[in-house]
Amino acid sequence: MINTDKIVPVIEAYKRDFSKIWTAGENHKWKAVKHFQDNWDIDAEDFAEMFKKATDKTEALLVSRNSFPKGMIIEFAKVDANATREMFRRLFDESADFAERVNDFKNSAEKIRAQYDDGTWKQSYQTNNSITTYLWLMYPDKYYIYKYKVYKKCAEMFDDSYRPKRKGKIDEVIGGFKMYDEICAYLQNDKDIRQMLENVLTDDCYPDKMLKTMTIDFGFYTATYYKDSVDEWFPALDEYTPGLSVKDWCALLSDQDVFDENSLTVIKSFYEMGGQATCKELSERFGEDSGFYSIVSTKLAQRIHKKTGCPLIKDELSDNSKWWPILYLGRQADNETAGVYIWKLRDELKEAYEMTVQESKKSGEKGSGKIDTLVIWKISHGTSETGIPKRLRSVLEQRQVVVVNQWTLPLASQKTPQGETYMQEIKDGDYFYLCYAGEIVLFGQFVGDEAILNQEMIDECDTYDWYERSYRIIAHSLDRNKYKGKMKQWTSNFNSTCVKVTDNALFEELILKPYFDLTLDELNKAEFSEPYTKENFLKDVFITEKQYDTLTALLNRKKNIILQGAPGVGKTFSARRLAYSIMGEKDKSRIEFIQFHQSYSYEDFIMGYRPNDMGGFDLQDGVFYRFCEKAKEDPDKKPYFFIIDEINRGNLSKIFGELLMLIESDKRKEEYKLKPVYGDEPFYVPDNLYIIGMMNTADRSLAMIDYALRRRFSFYTMTPAFENADRNGFDEYTKDIECELYHKAVKAIKDLNAVIRADKTLGKGFEIGHSYFIPEDKSKVDDDWVRNVVEYEIFPLIEEYWFDDETKIKNAKDDIKKALGEENDD
Repeated sequence: MINTDKIVPVIEAYKRDFSKIWTAGENHKWKAVKHFQDNWDIDAEDFAEMFKKATDKTEALLVSRNSFPKGMIIEFAKVDANATREMFRRLFDESADFAERVNDFKNSAEKIRAQYDDGTWKQSYQTNNSITTYLWLMYPDKYYIYKYKVYKKCAEMFDDSYRPKRKGKIDEVIGGFKMYDEICAYLQNDKDIRQMLENVLTDDCYPDKMLKTMTIDFGFYTATYYKDSVDEWFPALDEYTPGLSVKDWCALLSDQDVFDENSLTVIKSFYEMGGQATCKELSERFGEDSGFYSIVSTKLAQRIHKKTGCPLIKDELSDNSKWWPILYLGRQADNETAGVYIWKLRDELKEAYEMTVQESKKSGEKGSGKIDTLVIWKISHGTSETGIPKRLRSVLEQRQVVVVNQWTLPLASQKTPQGETYMQEIKDGDYFYLCYAGEIVLFGQFVGDEAILNQEMIDECDTYDWYERSYRIIAHSLDRNKYKGKMKQWTSNFNSTCVKVTDNALFEELILKPYFDLTLDELNKAEFSEPYTKENFLKDVFITEKQYDTLTALLNRKKNIILQGAPGVGKTFSARRLAYSIMGEKDKSRIEFIQFHQSYSYEDFIMGYRPNDMGGFDLQDGVFYRFCEKAKEDPDKKPYFFIIDEINRGNLSKIFGELLMLIESDKRKEEYKLKPVYGDEPFYVPDNLYIIGMMNTADRSLAMIDYALRRRFSFYTMTPAFENADRNGFDEYTKDIECELYHKAVKAIKDLNAVIRADKTLGKGFEIGHSYFIPEDKSKVDDDWVRNVVEYEIFPLIEEYWFDDETKIKNAKDDIKKALGEENDD
């Protein structure tokens, strides 16, 4: 039985938050039922198409990151419509036992899967969750959706004796339905609930007279949104307060010596989690290790104390407990929350941060690390079945235009149709990224304000509703696999066509940086198109002019070069700038960057079959194939650069296949073209495409480099810049760093490299490179910066090098500590 004292406050909170939840998109459940009821036809001639249409509004209810029940039903219906139809006929037969029907449905689905499996149907995904969803859609006045985590949270919240098991049998579902029946009775007895629902229902929503769908929504709210207001946070206000007002916090937030970039990132992360989270939750959502949020918070609190002289909590507490209360209140996390402690921004700090964000929006401040006002859009050409025909995609890309149907509907949470947004709101200079459903394709910038009628869609599809906008290419995607990250309305895994990015910083994290290797600062400064010469290269990279001339001569002669060297010698940094210097400009649209690994394949690189959204497979071009075609189509035959990180980690024979021959400098001609394994069109590598590979000489997990690769590449060894007397670029760059400990650390690494070179088990290929000691901002280098580099980057490398010799590890660490003036371990 449910504890009345527990459920009543949650119902009151639900009523308070209902309108906000409804407008945020949770109304999709009522719409899904209405749409299903209007379109379901068990006797439809094309059962697969009928099922797809009837479940069009279910959104995430029948598909999630790791479960695809809807897609499998459609595939089942394609191969055996009658068997699939009968599965549902038996499931919806209310004269039969509930448990028998559910188990029969699971068994029937597995039977079809096993009978028609082509090697890709690993499971049917027909679980208690998906099957109860079908039943709810069919009989919304009787059934609920069963979801283990939601039911477990509700049972715990309301002290119900029912406790579901993670992979429980049908009895767990039946027990959960009984609990929901009790919850439903509470909702039905609340006179405000029904009126509240009736006030927001529209014609496209199911009326829900029995409040079963509202019960589902209430359970989801309880497990997801509701926060117990009686949670005790520490320290209590009468125990400790830093005494900082909103005005004080605003001043601190604008002080870059106090709130550096990392600090703003941490505060922003807490803010986006509603103001409170564990470090583990922040790590899982935003990246970085949990320790990042802990260390940055402690350092920030220390700077605030130093700046303001604010009081500290009792000294006898641990270090975090001593410093963190300046920024946060805390409480211990429950068993369901990832992490140990939940930390909540102090109200004054949270309010000040909100004010700073709003002020930044008004002033149009860019590149501050707080807010970015660049206008960025998502444009989707959909799947080949529902969007632009696949045969037109390359045509549109060559013309550098995107197209959207002017009648594209609004999203559930919007009033303005997406087609109208596309036609009216996009302006010259706005940025966008293009995707094909989940596949991210390119990043560009619109040229001109006008959308004009698209001729290809008229010719191919006899439709006059599609309009095009021209753009210039900024960069092509580094990864054409389906995006599987966090879902927002503007991410490629959300079913949207034209939508503005609402959080540029999150966009940078999820898409801009990982898929295009771009940052918001680069967009602000337009660094991707600025001139870049040999002189720029020599300023950025610590090699001599003679060495640069040798490097470019090797690349021009062979067309392919590998930069090899120990960790930290700047191979990746140098590769990009080598390409820029030959181009004469920072044009990222002519660079493709990938990383090889053991499972990288010919299908990824050249061409192969990939799953589509319908559960089948499409033949898709690989990243190298696409880039070669792009280079061929350049009217001026400008140089293009394909950069491969960790090139020796891939199986080159497997990745290049029969096309390995074509990268040879004297085979860069159409007369040498070959037909790929999967395609029909002969293929060749153009003369204006160069390949730069990077290879870590300290990686002992790799075998010797393939001879076939050695024969086709020149090899250039990069060494630590602070090792050679004739290389004074490093000394010149770092001479104005005032931190004494920094220069001691550099000297200690030089000495350590001498030890590494003399060690027969290591040698020159294992020296520690200068990149570890190249700060982005030299003014930020202090003793803490140096100690963090040594402790968290150099020491782990030492432990890896001498993993089988504890004495050498200890000696190396002790020598560095001694050089830094610190006590050695006993």
